[in-house]
Amino acid sequence: MRTVREANRWAAVTGALLLVALASSGCVALLVGGAAAAGAGTVAYVRGELQSTLDAPFDRAWTATVRALGDLGMPVTAQEKDGLSGRITARAAGDRKVTVQLRKVSGTATEVRIRVGTWGDEGASRQILEQIQHRL
Repeated sequence: MRTVREANRWAAVTGALLLVALASSGCVALLVGGAAAAGAGTVAYVRGELQSTLDAPFDRAWTATVRALGDLGMPVTAQEKDGLSGRITARAAGDRKVTVQLRKVSGTATEVRIRVGTWGDEGASRQILEQIQHRL
């Protein structure tokens, strides 16, 4: 019995130390964030870019994005697209550049990344994302 208890205690201490090491290196946030990002609807604003996973196939998300930008009065100035990813460039008020990148994650999910202006504008990016979701 004593050796089993010692083994359990050693395993618990090792697990706790591993969690502390991961937490201090930022890996826990990465692991938790990565798991959350796998689910549709997750939104993160990182370094001036809004990132989300849409619950829609790539082509449907692409069409919704183009329409959403039009709805918001942001004329599309460029489009680049292949079967797995694409980039739409538009202009917002004040001649700010809007870049929306789409990437096929699976047959039913598409990653979207939105940047407004050089340094990013979280409010405008969220407005674009909401309009895209409305158009899906």
